[in-house]
Amino acid sequence: MADRRLQVFYTVAKQLSFTKAAESLFMTQPAVTFQVKQLEEHFNTRLFERSHGKITLTPAGDRVLEYAERILNLSAELETRMSEMTDVVSGLLLLGASTTIAEFMLPQILGEFRAKYPLVQTRMTVANSETIEHKVAEHVLDVGLIESPSHMPSLFTEVCCEDEMVMICSPKFTLASKKSITAKDIVNQSYVCREQGSGTREFADEYFHRSHIPPDDLNIVMELGSPEAIKGVIETGLGYSIVSRATIVKELKLGTLIAIPLQPKLIRVMSLVYPKEKFRSRLLTTFVDFAKVKMKDYTNAT
Repeated sequence: MADRRLQVFYTVAKQLSFTKAAESLFMTQPAVTFQVKQLEEHFNTRLFERSHGKITLTPAGDRVLEYAERILNLSAELETRMSEMTDVVSGLLLLGASTTIAEFMLPQILGEFRAKYPLVQTRMTVANSETIEHKVAEHVLDVGLIESPSHMPSLFTEVCCEDEMVMICSPKFTLASKKSITAKDIVNQSYVCREQGSGTREFADEYFHRSHIPPDDLNIVMELGSPEAIKGVIETGLGYSIVSRATIVKELKLGTLIAIPLQPKLIRVMSLVYPKEKFRSRLLTTFVDFAKVKMKDYTNAT
């Protein structure tokens, strides 16, 4: 219901990038540029300064952004309030999820949610936990599922479930016969880990830190951005990794990987995050409640 030009401007202003805004809005970059130009012509002033490939808001742009946020939030609340009068859960859910959650937990959860609420359209963004947090804080996403509590004060965090992290290796790996593993047992072994910004990496780093092992002492041979890529490398016998037990159910059944518990145990929480100041619609409330139950069921089953 809100002016489309205002919606496009708001996204560009939050991203400070026409390219990223176009990706978020599923528009072409020329279309985004045109909408912003139309708004500038409407107000008869420049809203962005463009210099050396970067953009910044002008004082007029800052003022428009302040009002745009309020207008768009009120417009979204009006749409939601009116749709809720029909007592039907419907609408567009902009969902973000960390890689591990998106690949191993969400497919089944989203399938069941869609079956129960067929009028809901879900659009999902997959990235590491840090990126998802920022997109939710910028209101690019309605809700995010991440592998740790939020570090951002503007976000509300609801813990979904606990998730055990374990060391994985090939059956032919030198430590494959051990019943449990300490940080000192593996400090000199070849380590394949997730990239910086990943929730999995954050918790693994914290595990070593608590064991008084500095990051520079670890023998990191690869940093990979995908749990599937990590499992593929570990299956070759190259080294070990630390991952969520929920990601290796299939490989444990097939015998291509072995999971060895860490000592002391490494348990993390998975969380839902959404903006504190944003109106919480029936759709968002319904999804949050549904996802918390289903994620707990999933981790308990593994």
